[in-house]
This record gives sequence, C-alpha cells and structure tokens, in this order.
Amino acid sequence: MPTFADKIRLTTMLLKGKEVADQIKIEIAEEVKTIVDKGVRPPHLVAILVGEDGASKTYVKNKELACEKVGFSSTLVRLPESTSEEEVLAKIEEINNDDGIDGLIVQLPLPKHISEHKVTQAIDPAKDVDGFHDVSVGRLTKGQDTFISATPYGIIQLLERYKIETSGKHCVVIGRSNIVGRPMSILMSRSGNPGNCTVTLCHSRTVDLESYTKSADILIVALGIPEFVTGDMVKPGATVIDVGITRVDADTPRGYVLKGDVEFESSEKVAGYITPVPGGVGPMTIIGLMQNTLKSHNLKFSN
Repeated sequence: MPTFADKIRLTTMLLKGKEVADQIKIEIAEEVKTIVDKGVRPPHLVAILVGEDGASKTYVKNKELACEKVGFSSTLVRLPESTSEEEVLAKIEEINNDDGIDGLIVQLPLPKHISEHKVTQAIDPAKDVDGFHDVSVGRLTKGQDTFISATPYGIIQLLERYKIETSGKHCVVIGRSNIVGRPMSILMSRSGNPGNCTVTLCHSRTVDLESYTKSADILIVALGIPEFVTGDMVKPGATVIDVGITRVDADTPRGYVLKGDVEFESSEKVAGYITPVPGGVGPMTIIGLMQNTLKSHNLKFSN
C-alpha cells in the first residue's frame, strides 16, 4: 500500500527548464529568420570575460551556443586577469557606442581589483540585457517596461509555460541578492500573471525560517548553499524553484556533482512541482538573456 508521501510523489511534476528553453529557442529563431528575411541584421550580443574562472567560461560558452542556435550574432571579448578596471570600462564604452551591438554582458564574478558596481553601471541601459543596471532595476521596481534580470525572467516564463497558478498564493523567496532574490520578489508581487502573490522575502538572518517555507505555496530558493532546503521544510503540493547550482566534490569521472539549494530526493516526495538541477532554472536563465537581446534589437529597429 503506497504511503501518503508515495502518493504525492506520483503526482509531482518536474519543471523541465531545458525542454521549455528548447521550445522558446525555436520561437526566437523563427522571429530572427523573419527579421533577416526583411533585410535587417540579426541581434548581436557581446560578452566580456575577464580572467580564467572555469565556471564563467562554461556559462559564456553556453550563451555563445544559444546565440548560434537562435541565429544571433555573438562576440566574446576575452581579457586577461590582469586587465585594469580602467581598461574594462574603456572597452564597455567602446561597445556602448557601437550601433551594431544590441546587448552587452560582463560575466561575473570579476577579479577582486575590479568593481562589479562600476562595471555594471557603465553599461548603456539600452544594452543592459542582464538587467543589472540601476535604471533597469528602478524601472522594474516601479512596474515599468524594462530588461528583467535573466534568471528571474526565466523563472517567470517557466511558471507561465507550465500554467502554474500564482494569483493569491503565498510565495516565499529565500535569498535577497540584487540579481535573483529581490527582483524575483518584485515580479511575484506585481499585478499580472505570473504574479499577484503575497510575497515573503527571507534571508540568512530570518528567524524560524522553516515556519515560512512550510507555509509557501511557491518556494524560490536562491542562496548558493547546496541542499539547504530539505523535504521536511516544504509544504505538501508546493511549487519549488531551485535556483542554486554548486559543484560538490564527488567520486565521479568529473570529480564533482552539481547540487541545487534544495535537497531534491526528499523534496520531490512532497512538492507538487519542482525544478531539477541541472536542467531546471539554468537553461531558462539563458533564455531570459536571449529574449532581452531580441527586445533590445527590436526596440532599436522599431524607432
């Protein structure tokens, strides 16, 4: 006889970000083909990579592959670790002034001698397809049209594609970063669909965190701590969005495994919907970036 947990497990649905991302790439590629057939150049995304961080190189490569898949032009500007802050800012200014470029991202993290704030604020808001500029964040806060940070944008689309009801639900976001947690809380509370949630933003100083997670109809975890949330912290039937992805040493051919911020095995038995790691939020983050770049291009050529 199946236990209650087993019955819940049978109804748990994986939110397969990779499958959704693949479908959206097809849709973007069709739009780009229409653009090019009209004699207009395709969208062009530039990425600046400073240094030799392994994870950053992987992320940038994935973005290049995505650009190729949808028909974008892409350029990778590789700079050595020793590049000065002034040199990086000068390169950004050069790209800002190039009308043939629609989107610019600077891969984070940067070497310690370079200010991430100065770099992100130096990008022209019209090319800020990562959605990190204060102008983009400010417009988001006020409910105005803007470039939304790629990860929150991807999560919103994942919820939408799976037709997950959010109106009137309690959404708990764990993590208050300016890249994921804060914009995610704004998006989930805004009027619209997905949205119209009652949102609680939790963080490392939240007292009795479990009392909040157990009341969450939608739980979004973006802490960067592997397997921080366990199944006994999840409300039965909840939608669980795991933003984290960390390399954990393991006896495997690669020498590591990828772990999310949510302990998957125990949480899957309780949740109604859950994102896997990998293959959940990660592919949707790249989709957010692609769509922001397409939007920047279309705004330029619609004027």
